[in-house]
Amino acid sequence: MARPRIRVIPLGGVGEVGKNCTLIEYRGDIVLIDLGTKFPEEEMRGIDLIVPDISYVRERLDKFRGILLTHGHEDHIGGIPYLLPQLKSKAPIPIYGSALSIAFVEAKLDEMGLSDLAEFHVVEPRTCYKVGTNLEAEFIPITHSIPGSFVIGLRTSLGWLVHTGDFKFDPTPPLGPPTDEERLREIGDEGVLALLSDTVRVERPGYTASEVVVGETLFRIIGEAKGRVILTTFASNITRIDQAIQAAYKHGRKVAITGRSMEQSTNVATDLHYLNPPDGLIQPLDVAMKLPPDKVLIVTTGSQGEATAALARIASGEHPVIRLSRGDTVILSATPVPGNEETVAQTIDQLFRRGANVYYSAIEPTIHVSGHASRDELIFMLRLIRPRFCIPIHGEYRHLALYQQLAFERGYNEAQVIIPELGGVISIGRDSIRREGTVKSGAVLVDIIGNRNVILREEDKVAASGVIIATLIVNRETGKLLAAPDVSAQQLDGQVSEKTLKRAAEELKTFFEKRQKGNFSYGYLVSRTKSVLARSIYHEAKIRPMILPIIAEL
Repeated sequence: MARPRIRVIPLGGVGEVGKNCTLIEYRGDIVLIDLGTKFPEEEMRGIDLIVPDISYVRERLDKFRGILLTHGHEDHIGGIPYLLPQLKSKAPIPIYGSALSIAFVEAKLDEMGLSDLAEFHVVEPRTCYKVGTNLEAEFIPITHSIPGSFVIGLRTSLGWLVHTGDFKFDPTPPLGPPTDEERLREIGDEGVLALLSDTVRVERPGYTASEVVVGETLFRIIGEAKGRVILTTFASNITRIDQAIQAAYKHGRKVAITGRSMEQSTNVATDLHYLNPPDGLIQPLDVAMKLPPDKVLIVTTGSQGEATAALARIASGEHPVIRLSRGDTVILSATPVPGNEETVAQTIDQLFRRGANVYYSAIEPTIHVSGHASRDELIFMLRLIRPRFCIPIHGEYRHLALYQQLAFERGYNEAQVIIPELGGVISIGRDSIRREGTVKSGAVLVDIIGNRNVILREEDKVAASGVIIATLIVNRETGKLLAAPDVSAQQLDGQVSEKTLKRAAEELKTFFEKRQKGNFSYGYLVSRTKSVLARSIYHEAKIRPMILPIIAEL
């Protein structure tokens, strides 16, 4: 009889930053650790989100035991509402995580009418949870940029398999408990077969700064600001939202929360008492906008320049309520995820054009700190866990390769450290680790139409199923359109007539001409192009093809 082996299959988060998802299979039991989303990169404008391909799970639902969550950031939980319907024949799907992670997921599923597809389990530290016949999961508190973060340990007959999730060793976490180093060391003493480690900050020496320093910086900037202050961060970054609220309160400012995901996150965090704003501090946006500008802080979405988020509309002067005035302050308390740098830079340019004072990491380094471990922290985790084998995850290829070198420096050899690939099967036995082929994996493109209408498109089938391409030429300096939009169809086999395309292009031209004051942000151009064309083409042809805007600057 063959000796049992653990199969580790990354379905996302390796060779990239985002859509984190790792499949673990052992003796007939399959679990997923995280199921996240990823922002589209520059060349993928018009796509709303990217999620992992979980075909391997869908084809083996009889073995699937549930989803284990390391924490509640979108790149770790955001794919759940889009992909859970693919698993509905096994529903309800068990989902394990902290109270905050579970509440975030529950809110997302409830919004889309999918709550009946999940069975929620709020976990407690130092407690083992049976997930199938041969796997037990333990959730060990770890510090990150969000409370309720865990290292996940899977106990098997071969030893522990430990997945770090996103982590750093923050000695002074503003929210949530400190890292349970004692329990991590105990697990190391019990014998760890393999460590799957976060690597995204391996290029940085030393230790990552504590979240506390951001609170100090926000307090200073908000205190010095003369006009209205607008702060943007990830909607799930509860620590940053709490710091902003505290600074506003101490400086006599009321706070307004805007952006659907931001409102949802703050409501969840308030219900769980992570956020405890004084009575009367939080005001509706329409009320806050009537207050003197120096008495208001607005917390909003759009730190990544997302096309549909509030900040893109503010930067373009198209937000229905918020108007920037010269001298207002905008704070971007986040760093661009890889691939989003240009979009964020363009949004910042537009904000400066509107006369705002803009603070971001390049000019104010402690306006945001990473939630990821730097080099010395990665080494410290290795010392605590002392695994037999190492698998670097959550990083672009250079991060994975640099982590492998780091492990070599700590005494590991090439037979003990494997750099994973998306869909690549890594097989781990008691005394060996090896590659065993590949499974179907890749990117699934999410096209969001309203709150509950979602179309999933497999990346390798997009061209065959047809796309609408819209080309817009804009003035680099003013943001104004220089020519009428060009709209064409590819691979739609007559489903959309030339007359329909011409009419759609005219509607798009008319839409922008009515707003031809220029200074459009890229995010705004992309989102408006997509929405206008989608409405027009569906009205005429009753189909919803993918729409890809191409923005050319002159």
